[in-house]
Amino acid sequence: MFDIDRWKEIISALKKNKLRSFLTAFGVFWGIFMLIVMAGAGKGLENGITQGVGQLATNSFFMWTQRTGEPYKGLRRGRFWNYENEDVEFIRKHIKEAEIVAPRLFAGGGGGNNTIRGDKTASFYIKGDYPEWNDIDPATVLKGRWLNEVDIIQRRKVCVVGEKVIEELFTKEENPIGEYIRVNSVYYQVVGVVKPVSGINMNGRTEESIFMPFSTMQVAYNYGNQVHVMGITAKPGYSASFVEDKVMAALKERHKIAPTDVQAIGHVNLEKQFKQFGALFMGIQVLTWIVGIGTLLAGVIGVSNIMLVIIKERTQEIGVMRAIGATPNKVISQIIMESVFITTLAGYIGLFVGILLLEGFNYALEMAAASGNSEIFIKNPEINLSVAVACLLVLIVSGAIAGYVPAKRAVSIKPIDALRAE
Repeated sequence: MFDIDRWKEIISALKKNKLRSFLTAFGVFWGIFMLIVMAGAGKGLENGITQGVGQLATNSFFMWTQRTGEPYKGLRRGRFWNYENEDVEFIRKHIKEAEIVAPRLFAGGGGGNNTIRGDKTASFYIKGDYPEWNDIDPATVLKGRWLNEVDIIQRRKVCVVGEKVIEELFTKEENPIGEYIRVNSVYYQVVGVVKPVSGINMNGRTEESIFMPFSTMQVAYNYGNQVHVMGITAKPGYSASFVEDKVMAALKERHKIAPTDVQAIGHVNLEKQFKQFGALFMGIQVLTWIVGIGTLLAGVIGVSNIMLVIIKERTQEIGVMRAIGATPNKVISQIIMESVFITTLAGYIGLFVGILLLEGFNYALEMAAASGNSEIFIKNPEINLSVAVACLLVLIVSGAIAGYVPAKRAVSIKPIDALRAE
């Protein structure tokens, strides 16, 4: 352990080489700074995507119809087709690996005003849902309730609305629950107010949507037995991809679509998307450490070089130490301590400045979000405790490595030769 006088000697030696010491320390500072900023930004991106997805079922997939891409069994290529109520029941009964099968209808959002209350008019997305849809893409109920099975069975003229709908059609003092709004000339009673949990906007933003019972919307919009979209989740133990392939094959057979037709069914598999996100985040972490450690390595090499210069200038001092009985291990430990001092000091400054920058960036993001900017995809850039501990270990190891080579060179010089050095 060095005493206070020894620390003064270390600082004095560094002062003699101010410019070189500064440039060398800056290399270490920049390496740690880059590592912290990149790791924090990567974590912020991960947080943003994770929060954007919210509680969306990760074992789910969504399917809708498109024009056929191949002729099949006498039917032409490019024909339109639709899912039907019978398809939903078929999947529920015969695809045992499917857990939730939730159909959806949608309309509106085209720009024309479709909703009226008193003297206020506005345009919103209209969606017809089963209660199970909220298990796949959840929304938080702020007031009232969500749709239920009785609404479906009795085809009730009720609706659940998003926050934006309330802002447009009601005053702040009014309680919307129990009130009526007119949607495309039909009156519906508001039974609930919701806000989105995820940032995924399926068929329009949740806060700008009006949700009504699926069966009610089929009648009100004269959709017959059409189904526009199906949301399906896989049972535990089955992958969403396996269930998706099985459902698609069954639907193609029911609607006389070629098994090889990849155009007829549009689909999004969230399980696959989440796996891709996981691979992306892993790649970002690996890239962060490669760039950060690479930059830090350049700084460590600089520290090693300046220690060689400092040792050359202190050759006589080292010779005196050896002559009066200092052991090689004593000399090596002192030199390594000097190297560790440089890397640790510069590294801690880089760590502090990096975290300070992330905090400032996070504050700016929070202010932007508070002002109503919902398009921000980076949330809470931060550094995990494990990353901070790893950085500290990297600093200590880097300093020791940077000082070891110059230290070995110093003790390799014979004391008599060191005393004669100029």
